[in-house]
Amino acid sequence: MAFLTRTRSLARRTWPWLRIPFWIGMGLLVGFVLPYMLVLNKRVQERFNDLVFAVPTRVYARPLPLAAGVPMTPAALELELTFAGYRRGDRGNLPGSWVKDGSRYTIASRGYAGPAGGELPKRIEVTLGKGEVRSVTDAASDKAMAIAHLDPARIATLYGASQVERRIVHLADVPPLLVSGLQAVEDRDFKHNIGVDFSAIARAAFANLRAGRTVQGASTLTQQLVRNLFLTRERSFTRKINEALMSVLIELHYSKGRILEAYINEVFLGQQGDQAVHGFAAASEFYFGRRLEALRPQEIAMLVGLVKGPSYYDPRRYPERALARRNLVLQEFETTGLLTGAQANAAQAAPLDVIKNGQLPHNRFPAFMQLVREQITSDFDDETLRGGHLSVFTTLDPAAQIYTEQAISSTVKALGKRGEAVQAAAVVTSAQTGNVLAVVGDKRPGAQGFNRALDARRQIGSTIKPFIYLVALTQPERWNLATLLDDGPISLRQPNGTVWNPQNDDNQSHGMVPMVDALAKSWNLATIHLGMALGLPRIKAFLQSFGLTGVNPGPSLLLGALDLSPLQVTHLYQYLAADGHALPLVAVSGVLDGNGRTIKRYQVQPGDGEYQSAVRLTTWALQQVAVYGTAHSIGNSGLAWLHAAGKTGTSNDLRDSWFAGYTGEHLAVFWMGRDDNKPAGLFGSTGALRAWRELFAKLPTRPLSSAPGSGLEMAWINPTSGRRTDPQCAGAQQVPVVAGSLSADVDGCAWETVQGLFGVGQPTTNGAPGAPAAPAAPVAPTAPSNPADPYRN
Repeated sequence: MAFLTRTRSLARRTWPWLRIPFWIGMGLLVGFVLPYMLVLNKRVQERFNDLVFAVPTRVYARPLPLAAGVPMTPAALELELTFAGYRRGDRGNLPGSWVKDGSRYTIASRGYAGPAGGELPKRIEVTLGKGEVRSVTDAASDKAMAIAHLDPARIATLYGASQVERRIVHLADVPPLLVSGLQAVEDRDFKHNIGVDFSAIARAAFANLRAGRTVQGASTLTQQLVRNLFLTRERSFTRKINEALMSVLIELHYSKGRILEAYINEVFLGQQGDQAVHGFAAASEFYFGRRLEALRPQEIAMLVGLVKGPSYYDPRRYPERALARRNLVLQEFETTGLLTGAQANAAQAAPLDVIKNGQLPHNRFPAFMQLVREQITSDFDDETLRGGHLSVFTTLDPAAQIYTEQAISSTVKALGKRGEAVQAAAVVTSAQTGNVLAVVGDKRPGAQGFNRALDARRQIGSTIKPFIYLVALTQPERWNLATLLDDGPISLRQPNGTVWNPQNDDNQSHGMVPMVDALAKSWNLATIHLGMALGLPRIKAFLQSFGLTGVNPGPSLLLGALDLSPLQVTHLYQYLAADGHALPLVAVSGVLDGNGRTIKRYQVQPGDGEYQSAVRLTTWALQQVAVYGTAHSIGNSGLAWLHAAGKTGTSNDLRDSWFAGYTGEHLAVFWMGRDDNKPAGLFGSTGALRAWRELFAKLPTRPLSSAPGSGLEMAWINPTSGRRTDPQCAGAQQVPVVAGSLSADVDGCAWETVQGLFGVGQPTTNGAPGAPAAPAAPVAPTAPSNPADPYRN
């Protein structure tokens, strides 16, 4: 009672002095502080109730399929694993890791959700041998698997207005050690304070005063979150007051779990160029290449330690600082009982083990990404894509892309000084599906700017010829691969009154030649005679059926006077590689929303195919190009086993070098030339073909069958009559023909056999290895030279 009496007495004596300050304070409280608190409260609630973090749209390559029989080499598999952020080591136990034992790989996949459904994480054993996958086994059950897929590599990121890298996680999915460890290090009283920890403020003030500098902070997790969401980094008294008031307001309205989840997704933890890493989930992938749930204690400790200063403790730039900070955090984990002494010691003894390159690709393959954008703009505008939180799955094959880039680089380098002015482009697709696996638009890997694969229109030269022969072969009653074509000189008057006198590359004409030899040797004169017999309007109409425009139906069209991009040439050859199926070239397989639901799938349903017999005959003829024709370097190399089909092409004055070739699994089109359209000094066989061979020396693929396709039969034909003949007859040529297209009657050659016994009428070679000889044709006079239009092979 005495205490209360003294207090009332003191209040009566001091009230005259305190009355004015009291009412001024009340006035400020009612007139300013309360309204200001209401404004802050509204701002806090609006931001938190509609809290949507900026999440970029991620673009992925295709998932890597692994099944028995799939072409694969150790180099290609390891390239794929490295490119997708898998790490060698950890005994293949941790998701995102792998180990090798001889020809057997143990891989711990990370799982993924994709347009086709995706897969769960699992450990698999993959055995390779003889250039293919021999077996795939579930490591847990030791049972054989029909097929497994590895999660796809990330190849690009489409950011919005802010270059923020983030992956949203829910609190329930965050490792408990991270949740508890974060509070132990940054805010031990988080569960009990009101957003501001006054005892921590007092401790920090005393420690800083004793040290004479700032050595300890007192911000709670809630205050740090407020700073990131609402305030700037300005150091001022006003900002501190706002930070404290907003922290209290957040604590009044929201649960501790909601606050902690927001913090875990928002905290700044690193930077790569202009891309900021926010949230522990994104930081986990950036520093360790693994999902958050797969982190070990020492890795969790490093991420928690980064909260204090992501730049100062950057483990890539300052590994010693990062290691010391991580070990200090591990001590805190032990002190607070989150780890035992043995666990903490083991974690402190472990290296930082940070991956060299963070998984924040902005645009690894700009030429391919241009095609992706062009193909999805009808469904997703640029604003939607940059709005974020989408996952775009593409058809890109990382091994094919990287090997194509390397093939171009090594080919250009081998040209020496001549290669300095040479540029290059390439497109690689799946032969059977039309999926685009690789696009290169510049000789420098990853170069931004002009995309020659899509936008450069250059004369295609002799790469057009297979389609002229294909048109003829759709009439098996009139034409087959043994039909004789006239390779004699030709003069054609042009609409402007000039005379066009084309010539062959060797400045010779070869008389009457079988169709297959004319295509294999790329003889211009024979092709022109054939094209004129077919009719230019028909050839033009066939080319236009592929969506080509600007096709000039002049005779020079027959030798490739047509400007196309490498992508357009690929579209043409896709028809051949896909066995007569006119497939669109697809670079995107599907798009997922932020919840992992498929919102768009891009699928191609091929029809029954068209002119398949003619296509199969053309493919067989193009295989001869790689045996004894203009691309014979394939048959003479270690790639002969591929039985590849292809065609070289060289435009006027050696300005453009082309090669389009396909195996049983891949189609690849290469172009080389100069941007200024001056002569590059390269034939198709000395430029683009070399790059093609470089690619397929590394790229795992299936061979093309050397046998004629379904609906065809091999027949010995007398080219002079077009009828069946006996193999021993002079000039007989064995070629595939459409089954049933030839009469069963056979031209005999008994008299020629008798003459042969007496040395009369001995055969001469016709240029095709292994084929019976044809009678020598008189050599026609050389056509007059016309330097303005000497199309090359």
